[in-house]
Amino acid sequence: MKEKSALQHHTKRTLLLLSLLLFAVLASSFLFGRYGASAGEVAGILALRTAEPAEKALIAIFGEGAAFLPETRPWTEQAEAVVINIRLPRILAAAMVGACLSAAGAAYQGVFQNPMASPDVLGASSGASFGAALAILLAFSSRGITALAFGMSLLTVLLVYLISLRAPGSRVMNLILGGIMLSSLFSAGTSYIKLVADPNNQLPAITYWLMGSLSGMRLQDIASAAVPMCIGALILLLLRWRINILTFGEEEARSLGINTNLLRLAVIGSATLITAASISLAGMIGWVGLVIPHFARKLVGSNYRQLLPASMLLGAVFLLITDNISRNLLAVEIPIGILTAFVGAPFFIYLLFRKEKTL
Repeated sequence: MKEKSALQHHTKRTLLLLSLLLFAVLASSFLFGRYGASAGEVAGILALRTAEPAEKALIAIFGEGAAFLPETRPWTEQAEAVVINIRLPRILAAAMVGACLSAAGAAYQGVFQNPMASPDVLGASSGASFGAALAILLAFSSRGITALAFGMSLLTVLLVYLISLRAPGSRVMNLILGGIMLSSLFSAGTSYIKLVADPNNQLPAITYWLMGSLSGMRLQDIASAAVPMCIGALILLLLRWRINILTFGEEEARSLGINTNLLRLAVIGSATLITAASISLAGMIGWVGLVIPHFARKLVGSNYRQLLPASMLLGAVFLLITDNISRNLLAVEIPIGILTAFVGAPFFIYLLFRKEKTL
């Protein structure tokens, strides 16, 4: 009993420390960039923008005399534009995408009972890549590129699920094989689009999107992606204790009265939803969903009640730090997908040799 209480205390303390770490990385990320902004300027700009809606509401009710914010600003308009229009959307996007991809990876690993499962295991990434490449080829707007990438990602997973229903044999194995097959198909389609794309304008845009990047992020883009992200993440958090039951095995889960097919569908659907939203927002950012859940498992154990929140916090921290490196390491920004691959590929090799001890 004492050991169980000590373990719970340890996991709660770890989650608290990860939350504090995320807050610290979020705050410090505003200070990194080619345009210098002090901590006082950043805090003042964010506080002012946060208080503006309250001031407008008071003015609407009581008149101009209710204004309480200073008219003069101790910072330049350029500094305010950089913090609000460039850094704030990018930082929010990095935290959201990192948290969602990590949560999806942890969910897939639990459902498939496979330490090497990741968000693109069902072809969601390949489908989104094909959709984005097709939208760029057809000269869609940035909103159209996001929408088509999101739609193709969900359509791919739906096709994989329908294949698994029709094919004989293990449902889980059919899902994985169907994902591999459709991933190959859509990867070939993306390659063909790159072949026929305009090499001066369209091809560089497609290639850059496939490498993953958070540059040029806008608050409107984040608002659109936040809805499916929040819905999918909330469902996963509500079902996280049931994912524990799935890890016990099919027969034992059914003996406890759990509808495993319905539960697996809900978890896979939610994980795919947040994966599709993340990819449509930031492009192809691989390996986060594979690597981060394993680090979280080292910190809090394999209980999904703590593992899922820990994965989300750690994923947000990881992608924020990686994005800070990508935009400050060299004079030219490094696509963030390249940096995550440098971390993920060696770790995947490690899992190949240690897979029996990972979960």
